[in-house]
Amino acid sequence: MDLDVLNMFVIAGGTLAIPILAFVASFLLWPSALIRIYYWYWRRALGMQVRYANYDDYQFCYSYRGRPGYRPSILMLHGFSAHKDMWLSIVKFLPKNLHLVCVDLPGHEGTTRSALDDYSISGQAKRIHQFVECIKLNRRPFHLVGTSMGGNVAGVYAAQYPEDICSLTLICPAGLPSTTDSKFIKQLRELQESERIDRIPLIPSTPEEMADMLKLCSYVRFKVPQQILQGLVDVRIPHNDFYRKLFLEIVDEKSRHSLHENMSKIKAPTQVIWGKQDQVLDVSGASVLASAIPDCHVYILENCGHSVVVERPRKTANLILEFLALLHSMDNNKKQA
Repeated sequence: MDLDVLNMFVIAGGTLAIPILAFVASFLLWPSALIRIYYWYWRRALGMQVRYANYDDYQFCYSYRGRPGYRPSILMLHGFSAHKDMWLSIVKFLPKNLHLVCVDLPGHEGTTRSALDDYSISGQAKRIHQFVECIKLNRRPFHLVGTSMGGNVAGVYAAQYPEDICSLTLICPAGLPSTTDSKFIKQLRELQESERIDRIPLIPSTPEEMADMLKLCSYVRFKVPQQILQGLVDVRIPHNDFYRKLFLEIVDEKSRHSLHENMSKIKAPTQVIWGKQDQVLDVSGASVLASAIPDCHVYILENCGHSVVVERPRKTANLILEFLALLHSMDNNKKQA
């Protein structure tokens, strides 16, 4: 082989080795950094831009794509201990000309965390209303989506600020009584009886506990490498004290059944999506909502757990789009009648 050609391959190989070695080092030594890079990459790839909005001395962090148009804007509220980027798997399957807004709930990620704040469900709904007014999202009624704790907040928001929204999607929402105890509720009862309530299954502090949480939340069994589990834990550990305080707040009597107490006040067209194999919040909650909200559209997803957004992102996005299209068609028919 010609010496110049050989040198070219050596140089090329050395150039490629640098980013490869950097990636391997990040994966092995700083897996949490790799996870942050992952979210940064997907936000950029999907066209989601991060912005901040201030209400007096309170800061909200959110991401958005598109601009308000003839179709309703969509505001998405994440679940307990998650953040705005959990919606990226859904955003991937939504049209780019839709105006999407994903906000960090109070105390989460880039939104202000204060020991003096009210983290009850009604308190969080008030904060989200402040955010909506900050960015003037309610110039026109918008579609509100919430999952788990965020679904509880979304339902209470729809009941307390009906003029702001045109429609509502609740994905396995919290805040409802259930005739059947889920696996998670049974675990909580056992922890209370043994006075080990600090070991909340949704607040992992080791890779093993993280793996257990993923199994609890998902019907689909994801094979997650140990280093990624470690990275997921490393990202969460600095916030675990807050998560414990928040959890005790939202399971307190003031918030435990907030959605149930407010569901009769929800007048907007409502869609409910629930994983049939949900082990965190029992699927029977869907029928509770259907019996209280007029013309409630219920979709039960087979072979799906609590993490509907992660397990069935394409299906969830399609259901939301179909629901919005149906409402648009019904509205046009009313106008023509």
